[in-house]
Amino acid sequence: MPVQQLSDLVRFARDHSPFYADIYAGLPLDVDRLSDLPVVDQNAFWAANTLRDNRVLTAPLSEAVVFKTGGTTGTPRFSCYTREEWREFVTAFGHGLVDAGLRAGHRVADLFYAGELYASFVFVLDSLAHAPVANVRLPIGGAAPMEPTVVALRDFTADVVAGTPTTLCRLAEHLVSTGDQLPQVELLLFGGEALFADQRRLLAAAFPRAVYRSLGYASVDAGLLGRPVSTQDPRTHRPFDPHTVVEILDETTNEPIREAGRPGRVVVTQLYRRLMPIIRYPAGDRAEWTGSEGGSFRILGRTDEGVRVGPVSLYWKDATNAVAEADTEDLVTGMQLVVRRWEGRDGLVLRLATATCHAPSCLALLAEKIITELNATRPFYPHSATMGFVHPLLVEWTSHRDLVVNTRSGKLVRVLDERPTQ
Repeated sequence: MPVQQLSDLVRFARDHSPFYADIYAGLPLDVDRLSDLPVVDQNAFWAANTLRDNRVLTAPLSEAVVFKTGGTTGTPRFSCYTREEWREFVTAFGHGLVDAGLRAGHRVADLFYAGELYASFVFVLDSLAHAPVANVRLPIGGAAPMEPTVVALRDFTADVVAGTPTTLCRLAEHLVSTGDQLPQVELLLFGGEALFADQRRLLAAAFPRAVYRSLGYASVDAGLLGRPVSTQDPRTHRPFDPHTVVEILDETTNEPIREAGRPGRVVVTQLYRRLMPIIRYPAGDRAEWTGSEGGSFRILGRTDEGVRVGPVSLYWKDATNAVAEADTEDLVTGMQLVVRRWEGRDGLVLRLATATCHAPSCLALLAEKIITELNATRPFYPHSATMGFVHPLLVEWTSHRDLVVNTRSGKLVRVLDERPTQ
C-alpha cells in the first residue's frame, strides 16, 4: 500500500470506518494537521475492533493476514494487514535492519516466537527476506530446545542471533552453565523488550565477540515506530519516514512536545495502512526527543510499567534502580515483580535470578540491601507495611530459566499478579 497524504487517509477512514466516522463527526470535512485530530482512546478502539460486527475496519475481512496482540498482559487483540500493507511493513523494517548492523552474507538465526497468531517470528523472517542486502535466514524459533539450537548455530556458523532479550539470555545461560561460548556470533539483535545491564553481562559471557543492537521498534498493533540509530544507546531510534509519523505528547495535556529531553507518551500515525487505520494511536510507550521534534527519540519504557500493592504504586524502574545500587558484584541476572495476597493483605515479592550458585548468606545479605534501597526510594511502601496495609517487601531467588515468560511471545512477564480474582 503506497504512503498516503494525511488528509486522504483521514477522509478514507472517516468514510469507511464507523469508529473513525464517530470520533471525527465534529471535525471539518478536510483535515490536514494531526493536531486537529483527537488522540485515539485505546479502550474505545479495541472495544470497536472486534471479531464480529467490527467498527474499526474499513472493509470486510476478505484478504488479509491476521495477528494477535496484547503484549505480556491484558486481553489479546487482533490486528489485520492486507497483502500490500504487510509487504510495505516488512520492506521498510528490513531496510532498517541495515541500520542495526545487518551486512551482506550474514547468517541470521531467528529465535522469535511463532504460532498462535503471533507475529514476531514471521515478521522478522519476512523483514530479513525483504532487506536490501543478501542474507541467509535460519528459522529456528524461540521455543526450540537449547541444545539443538546451539548445534544449529554452530553448524551453520551463524553470525547474527535475533530474539527477545529473555530468549537471548536463556540461550546465554545455557551456554555459560555448560562452560560453552559462541565466539563466531558477532551481532545480537533484540526486540520486544528493553535490554538491561545485568542481561548484557550475561550475554557477554556467552557471546564474547558480539555487539548488541535493537533490530528496530515496531508492534503488531501500532505498526512501524522507529528505525535503529547507530549510537551507544540502543533505546534511540528515528521515525520510519515517510511511512510513519511519530508524536511525543505531554501525558497530562496531550500537547505535542517539541523540545529535547522532555518525556511524554508516544503516539503514532501510519500512512500506509487503510484496512485497519492507525491515526494518532497511543503506542503504549514513553519517550523523549534527543534533538528537535521529528528526529531521533529515546524510548523510556512502557507507560504502564507499574504495580499497585494495596495503597502503594511502585514502578519497574524503581526496582531496577534499587537492584543496580545494591548489586555491586553483579550477581542478579533478571527480575520480576510478583504481587500476592495472603492473610488479608497484599505483598510484593522481588523474584531475582542469579546465574551461578552463591552462598545463601551472600544472597540473603544482598536481598537485605536491595530491600533497603527500594524502601528508601518508595518510603510509602515501608510506611504502609508498618501500618499493616501491606506485607513487607520480600525477595525470592531463582535462576534465569525459571523466570516466567509469555508462552506466546517469549517475552519476560515483568509483573505477575498472583492475587485471587474472586
